[in-house]
Amino acid sequence: MAKAEQQRPKPKVRTTYISTIISTSLVLFLLGLLAMILLNAKTLSDYVKQNIGVSLYLKEDVSESQISRLQESLRKKKYTDRIEFTSKETAAKIMEDELGEDFVEFLGYNPLAASIDVYMTAAYAVPDSIKWVESDLKSSPLVKEVVIQKDLISAVNENVQKIGLVLLVFSLLLLIVVIALINNTIRLAIYSKRFLIKTMQLVGATSSFIRRPFVARGILNGIISSLIAIALLLAIIFSVQKNIPEFIELQNFNVYLILFALVLLMGILISWVSTALAVRKFLRLQSGDLY
Repeated sequence: MAKAEQQRPKPKVRTTYISTIISTSLVLFLLGLLAMILLNAKTLSDYVKQNIGVSLYLKEDVSESQISRLQESLRKKKYTDRIEFTSKETAAKIMEDELGEDFVEFLGYNPLAASIDVYMTAAYAVPDSIKWVESDLKSSPLVKEVVIQKDLISAVNENVQKIGLVLLVFSLLLLIVVIALINNTIRLAIYSKRFLIKTMQLVGATSSFIRRPFVARGILNGIISSLIAIALLLAIIFSVQKNIPEFIELQNFNVYLILFALVLLMGILISWVSTALAVRKFLRLQSGDLY
């Protein structure tokens, strides 16, 4: 009978630990998910910028050797990510496919010019650099005209800045909420053991001796919660990869490893500090304040 009474509280304790782990896992998952969105927002914005081309239309009397030298020169520019050359014949074929008729035969000549599309690196696809890039490209004697989508570049950069600011503010708010939620969850779990803490204190146990098992359990809960959160984040990544195969090409998995390490570190650190502070609070309470 006595043994049965001693074992009765165990399911309650186990339920408290499970609820603490689940709550902590969910808030860590939300924080990690927002961090993933922030990382991919930067990757996607760079991808969009690197696909905004600057079109160079060449003069009629340019030879193939001159075009080759110009392409080689453009590839060496620090603002160049990649280039694509379109000959007069290729441009005519594209136009013919779009119009559905052979306009060259109708006109008797090909009015289109050969062109080179220069795709800039993300760092230079900004309004401040565009004027300098345009001036540098126009300096070539082989170039007849330079066409830059300045309005599109300005719009992309403005939207990226606005979205980045909103996400940053939201991230800070969520971080505060996450810390508060985990802290309150752990405090409630420790609150259910306040009588045990006071009993151990009354029989002569030192504060460090009482605190040690609670902190160890808190760290273990933090590790388990972090691993669950990381598993959920991996599930999200694999789900997106399955539905959007191109997504994998834009990813830097070293960054994700750092993110997972930070989630693990945060789970351990917050659980550790919150548990230590909660136990310290109940150690300082008088017996009459426990009720």
